[in-house]
Amino acid sequence: MGLFDKIFGKKVEEQIEENASADIFKFDLTESEETPDAETVLESESEIVSEPISEIEPESVSEKEIETIEVVAQTADVEVEAELKTEIEPETPKQIEEKYEKSLKKTSKSFGARFNEFLANFRSVDEEFFEDLEDTLIMSDVGVDVATQLTDDLRREVKLQNAKSKDDVKRVIIEKMVDNFGESGLNTQLNLQNGLTVMMFVGVNGVGKTTTIGKLANRYKNEGKKVLLAAADTFRAGARDQLVEWARRSGVDVVVGKENSDPASVVFDAVKRANTEQFDVLLIDTAGRLQNKDNLMKELEKMGKIIKRELPDAPHETLLALDATTGQNAISQAKEFSNVTPLTGIVLTKLDGSAKGGIILTIQQILQIPVKLVGLGEGIQDLEDFDEALFVKGIFQDLI
Repeated sequence: MGLFDKIFGKKVEEQIEENASADIFKFDLTESEETPDAETVLESESEIVSEPISEIEPESVSEKEIETIEVVAQTADVEVEAELKTEIEPETPKQIEEKYEKSLKKTSKSFGARFNEFLANFRSVDEEFFEDLEDTLIMSDVGVDVATQLTDDLRREVKLQNAKSKDDVKRVIIEKMVDNFGESGLNTQLNLQNGLTVMMFVGVNGVGKTTTIGKLANRYKNEGKKVLLAAADTFRAGARDQLVEWARRSGVDVVVGKENSDPASVVFDAVKRANTEQFDVLLIDTAGRLQNKDNLMKELEKMGKIIKRELPDAPHETLLALDATTGQNAISQAKEFSNVTPLTGIVLTKLDGSAKGGIILTIQQILQIPVKLVGLGEGIQDLEDFDEALFVKGIFQDLI
């Protein structure tokens, strides 16, 4: 049984049996919905209010470049503090499913509108049908490679499994897409260790990388884990302050360095402290200077060597943050970063503000990099583990 049948059952197959005697492609034209424009969800960062209260041992880094900021619980921002410090009730499976459905609504409507318009224009399954199907899939942000592969697969099924109506053809195509997606065999679970887990986050500026780290830190803190952050993006102005503010909100500690200092020195001190003080999770923010790949590669290689010196099997995750609203540009970023450093997973942010969620199909099928986390909103609990079944249900909700 394929992924399609596991999720959607036999409902559509029963409809096909009822339509078995219908003439091929004799159906009413369905008025397509207007494709919504992708909207970028702006992620705001608050002003830093905490002050550093201690420094690490001077021998670890010359000229005392590194500071360890221990978060002070007192703050004037009572509302924000109450939101983040208060223990948050775990979400139910139903709440998570509803969040997926809501966040993928724009993608589903966009895909459904194009798909229904495409089907309405055809009366027979011929070569022109497949050519236009490929164009429609590409325009729906599933990517050129996936569109070509899917179209070639369908060409081989000459009679499209004896589909005789619009619903039949739609079902065959969607079933093929879903089952191909489900055959990737990629592990979408985060690799958490019994001892210290080290995760490095990479990605260009503005994709929500620092916000993702802050939300993940808050999640692990609420689960009772001891969390440390490392502000190794010493290149971008304000990156340190943003991460410090997230640490303050979540009630975790953060290791920072002076602006334009060596990022590896921050990682060195963070790993040392995480080991010595028995932290459970270390989350490392890095620079996103993809336009200068040589420097970025050297920085990441240096960080990796420092981490492996203390923990030979770390980093346990190297996660690339991608902005879902950028569509195919996210694929280009993934390819570029995978050339710079080995990636273990993808964090797809701002999925709720995008009509381009189909990009996940390309990321997993073509790049063979699992999506492990998705941003389904701006709230502190809106960073979710990627769920393949909920994603498929959400993206095709306007078609099934």
